[in-house]
Amino acid sequence: MTKTTVNSVCGMCSVRCPIQAEVEDGRPVRLQGAQSLKGALCARGAAGIALYEDPERPQYPMIREGARGEGRWRRVSWDEALDHVAERLNEIRAKHGDRSVLLSDRGGPFRDVYRAFLRAIGTPNYCNHDSACARNVMNAALSVFGFGRKDVVYDYKNCKHLVLQTRNIFEAINVAEVNNALDGMGAGCKLSVIDVRANVPAGKADNFYLIRPGTDYALNLAVIHVLLAENLYDKTFAEMWISGLDELKAFTAEHTPEWAEAETGIPAERIRDLARQLAAAAPAVIWHPGWMAARYSDSFYVCRTAYIINALLGAVGAKGGLPLTAKPGDFGKKGLKSLMDLFPKPAEKRADGVGWMPGRTHYDAGPGLVHLAYQAIVTGEPYPIRAYIAQRHDPLMAFPDTADVKKILDKLELLVAVTFSWSDTAWYADVVLPISTYLEREDTIATKNGLKPSFFVRKRACEPLYDTKSVWEIYCGLAKRMGIEQLAFDTIEDIWNFQLQDTGLTIADFEKNGSVSLASEPLYRSLDQLKFKTESGKIEIVSSRLAKSGIPWLAPYASPERPPKGRFRITFGRCGVHTQGHTVNNPLLFEQMPENLLWIHGDAARELGIADGEYVNVSSNGHTGRIKAFVTDFIHPEAVFMVHGFGHTLPVESRARGRGVADNELMPKGIEKWDKGGGGIAMQEHFVAVSK
Repeated sequence: MTKTTVNSVCGMCSVRCPIQAEVEDGRPVRLQGAQSLKGALCARGAAGIALYEDPERPQYPMIREGARGEGRWRRVSWDEALDHVAERLNEIRAKHGDRSVLLSDRGGPFRDVYRAFLRAIGTPNYCNHDSACARNVMNAALSVFGFGRKDVVYDYKNCKHLVLQTRNIFEAINVAEVNNALDGMGAGCKLSVIDVRANVPAGKADNFYLIRPGTDYALNLAVIHVLLAENLYDKTFAEMWISGLDELKAFTAEHTPEWAEAETGIPAERIRDLARQLAAAAPAVIWHPGWMAARYSDSFYVCRTAYIINALLGAVGAKGGLPLTAKPGDFGKKGLKSLMDLFPKPAEKRADGVGWMPGRTHYDAGPGLVHLAYQAIVTGEPYPIRAYIAQRHDPLMAFPDTADVKKILDKLELLVAVTFSWSDTAWYADVVLPISTYLEREDTIATKNGLKPSFFVRKRACEPLYDTKSVWEIYCGLAKRMGIEQLAFDTIEDIWNFQLQDTGLTIADFEKNGSVSLASEPLYRSLDQLKFKTESGKIEIVSSRLAKSGIPWLAPYASPERPPKGRFRITFGRCGVHTQGHTVNNPLLFEQMPENLLWIHGDAARELGIADGEYVNVSSNGHTGRIKAFVTDFIHPEAVFMVHGFGHTLPVESRARGRGVADNELMPKGIEKWDKGGGGIAMQEHFVAVSK
């Protein structure tokens, strides 16, 4: 028996935690977190071997033979599959131009190869899934700081008061963040949670605020009002680094806690008390600006006011607050060389209009907004998108109303799914290119910026069980067939050597831990060392970036619609066992949670004659699903809640099929409802009926 341990990176969600895989005779037998995580993994990470062994994942390349979604496939070799995709891409480019190709992904650190591929073929249309997740947060950060959301660090371990609003840290799990937050709480950090239901963090909180759905913006305005009216803000920090304070005082003058109580249902005195608690703990305070913030039509302003609250408390840049992210250059180190630098940036404007269309110049142009790129598929404006590669992305489940999104995809001439698991989008594709699971593949070296930046690498723990390939093999294979010699790498070692050429490191330096730290101590900047990338060089409350797009720096508050009688606002979220829909068919995780539940308030349930644990119907948009009721007083009476990712229909998923309800099916034409401030979809602006 041969036993080895491989340092690698988990791939069960988008966090990419460092792991150690124990391998016996070429097969993985045990997974644990790396030493930096104290050996910890979440339930999803621990189920990675079940993904590797699952015979119900795509096992070989396939080309569609029947109608889209019919499930008739022809198994092909990799040569035939890549030849076919390369030929079709070239045909479409010749007919409609290089810009007619779109790719969207789940984001993350391992994008360099396929982003270089897109540059090589001349299309600017790279997007990610984030308009269904954190685009409102990203664009809020840009409007306040001039840099993105990942250019600040959440210093949980040294925090004295943590506020979670649109961030469920103990269920949408980043293991390092969970460890650090619990360490901070163990050292006395207070936790405040704002949510429409008592989630897991609420059960650990010092303060829990059960808020009326859609009124977070009102609460934030009232907290700002108290900080300013009672002079609880950090005057030294404000004088040095905040512009627009007088305008903020004027805007929030009428947004008193009493006004907010009528909107949110949270007593005015509790709102004042929260502001005072935060001021007492400042500057070691984190008001988290959010993770999945694609919720309401004003969620952008919820994120923006969260950043403003942090700034008023002097938490931006502070130890225990939101210190600025350090990068290799801050320690005199060279960064990794990017494959994207092999090719010029396409001169063509983006199809989604991000960065150049009126009203869209303030959005981050890096990944753009994929739902706006879909408009170009339908209308052909500003030019047609005719080929679409969904790279580990399932828009048919991520976005509202599957049938509506299918009508968009039907306009395409080519839809390619690059995936390691079945999904609604893969089942609807023209070609399926199966990725090896993360235990079976290598990826490019990546940079982790933070207080102590580092490089890290994913190495394969075992050989592929089926006829699957690594991501780099797929795109380098396409590059070879399309005459892109600069990207036609033969081995991952060649790519690693290319990336490391300026760093003074070799891949051997990663052998011990799977990573290389670039700093011995964390970098905290002093108050006078802070830098912001706005026009004024300061934190901008009145944003010049937003003004150029004609977007208000703070919008007038609009009270959210109350549900019609007999209906409820549909809300959704995450759990610690599943990664959206990607893991519902995983054998181990299915056992832990085979279906989602419908949280419903006790008063509403009694009025409808519904008992706890009883199956009920939930309906909207001509769609009805069967789901088990969880009757509780720990949810707002106007809302019902379900975990996202259930209600699978694919015949290839024997476990998940027919279990639970897909929340996105209850949102008619919901992809058309989006927040103009931050670009995120407003997915909790829909109402459903519940019946026995």
